[in-house]
Amino acid sequence: MELEFERCYRAVDSRDQRFDGWFYTAVTSTGIYCKPSCPAVTPKRANVRFYRSAAAAQKAGFRACKRCRPDAVPGSPEWDVRADTVGRAMRLIGDGVVDREGVPGLAARLGYTERHLHRMLTEELGAGPLALARAQRAQTARILVETTDLGLAEIAFAAGFGSVRQFNDTIKEVYGGPPSTLRHGKSQQKEAGVVNLRLAYRPPLHASALLEFLGDRAIPGVEDVTDGTYHRVLTLPHGPGEVTLTPIPGHGAAAHVAATLKLEDVRDLAPAVARARRLLDLDADPEAVDATLGADPALAKTVEKEPGVRVPRAVDGFETAVRAIVGQQISVAATRTILGRIAEQTDKPGFPDAATVAELPDEAFPMPAARRETIRGLARAVADGTVDLDLGADREELVDSLVALPGIGAWTAGYVAMRAAGDPDVFLHTDLAVRRGAKHLGLPDEPKALEAHAASWRPWRSYALIRLWRNA
Repeated sequence: MELEFERCYRAVDSRDQRFDGWFYTAVTSTGIYCKPSCPAVTPKRANVRFYRSAAAAQKAGFRACKRCRPDAVPGSPEWDVRADTVGRAMRLIGDGVVDREGVPGLAARLGYTERHLHRMLTEELGAGPLALARAQRAQTARILVETTDLGLAEIAFAAGFGSVRQFNDTIKEVYGGPPSTLRHGKSQQKEAGVVNLRLAYRPPLHASALLEFLGDRAIPGVEDVTDGTYHRVLTLPHGPGEVTLTPIPGHGAAAHVAATLKLEDVRDLAPAVARARRLLDLDADPEAVDATLGADPALAKTVEKEPGVRVPRAVDGFETAVRAIVGQQISVAATRTILGRIAEQTDKPGFPDAATVAELPDEAFPMPAARRETIRGLARAVADGTVDLDLGADREELVDSLVALPGIGAWTAGYVAMRAAGDPDVFLHTDLAVRRGAKHLGLPDEPKALEAHAASWRPWRSYALIRLWRNA
């Protein structure tokens, strides 16, 4: 979205929450930047500047508004949708790659020089990778200051800062005061490694559709859904963790997902939050999706009845790929049972990694031999880097690398691209349940005809796919 002044100013003047995360409003007379829906008095036009990212506003010398918390808004849906280098870079920065591997590591993952990557991000966002990572560190630090009783020095390093001095200077610059002021009047969590926070999203959110999908496919011992709450084990860069997510309905800022994170290492806060947001598709723009799908008379009623249906994504790309292979031509319930058997093969929390699965004995795979070897082939390819299932993977390269493996076809690769890589425009036109859902809604159920009809749903065919499954 181009930052056309009049369009942005109208959004600010109407306090339009839909634009939160798309851009940030900085006010020269106060030195503060806000989200578009900030309840403060609309600033004069002459005093307003618009920025594509919080990092760009901070780089220009503006402090975060303490009233509207612009650093806590949903992420821009643009970076979730885009498959180009900038979109991939934003997903990796959100997962903490710069903190762990530095800008050289980020550039290497994306296949560019540091200089060229910096130029691309600055042109798009007004800030380079270091500034974007710094803005994220500041937000992580604020959450830890407000919700834990960790010492400020511990928080500095847990948030990714290189020194306490750097931490103090950044917090003062971004929030207009020393770190201790963020803790004033807050009740602290006493359980070590536990962080409670609110994850913002753009309403509407069809929470029951998300929880039903995840609950039906929950792997025993790894995840479960109980009484409107999703819980699972996480494998994070510095150790295991757990996340509990409870969608809270509401309007405006009241709408959120209550999240409780249990972390073995609090340095994993940022990647844990990023993965939870991706899992529930919280950075999506549901109004844009529903407007496109609802324009089709065949989908109009289901969109009206169930607004805000999201695409359930994933926290572990390899786990998702194994799900897709195991689930070929068997029921969802049978898939869960087999995945539970595989998950039991490791002493570590969560689903076993690719290297572990590649070495499991035959009896760990209660399935036909050909499918067992497909899973082993995938595991070896992921372990040696032939297949990249990380958050910043190139979607087209991922699909190509998957279908090159024996036993993996277009359906499996598409499913993985949708859930693990976050592709919003996947359509599995040969899927039996998709065809049943299409027939129920009065759409053509012959694969080629259905695929042709689905072209009008671009670029949101993944969302249409979920709706067809729900109508099967």
